[in-house]
Amino acid sequence: MSLLLIDTDIASFIFKGSDYADPYLPLLSSQELALSFMTVAELLQWAILRQWGDHRLEQLEQYLSNYLIIPVDQTLCRQWAQVRVER
Repeated sequence: MSLLLIDTDIASFIFKGSDYADPYLPLLSSQELALSFMTVAELLQWAILRQWGDHRLEQLEQYLSNYLIIPVDQTLCRQWAQVRVER
């Protein structure tokens, strides 16, 4: 099993049960899945902006607890900056 970082769109598709998640699901099975702190914040922002109730927000938080959340530090920020420069 390897660690696989998924982005906000994929995490959102899976949470919503969207058909858009279907092509990705075979790639994600048997992997340890991780989210960046930024993805978690974006998903929570989405829920807050849409004024989800407590129950639906709790469902999102429960869903997010299934992932390893990659903590942020200066080294990670520098690496991300380098990735962005190189793309």
